[in-house]
Amino acid sequence: MKIRLLAFLWFVSALIGLSGCSFNQSNQPETNLDPVQRGKALFEMNMIGEKKAPGCIVCHSLEPDKNLVGPSMAGIATYAQSAVPGMSAADFLKQAIIEPDKHLMEGYPAGVMYQNYGKDLPQEDIEALVAFLLTLK
Repeated sequence: MKIRLLAFLWFVSALIGLSGCSFNQSNQPETNLDPVQRGKALFEMNMIGEKKAPGCIVCHSLEPDKNLVGPSMAGIATYAQSAVPGMSAADFLKQAIIEPDKHLMEGYPAGVMYQNYGKDLPQEDIEALVAFLLTLK
């Protein structure tokens, strides 16, 4: 059931597509965007990178209390500030991307989030995603 839901959500998001973002021929955001703009464009993509990793928007909403496969990212910057004592919000968010099972939010089991962003995305893309997520207070 969970796999069918994930596949359905991915399919629907692929049909919806994106608008308002500047992309190059590899369907990646232009590199001349500032990190926050680039991170937002990456977040909103259905597939990210050459290895076609699932985009964040496929599973995460930006609307408060609208949970999809994963939790809403509305307010994630505020949450990240105190999620792990002694860890900065930026470090927490980066770790959540590259080691998604390290800090699970209540109600979300391990292994659901794509596990290979750390391998499949360039560091620049991960940093841009973190820069964007830090604006979501």
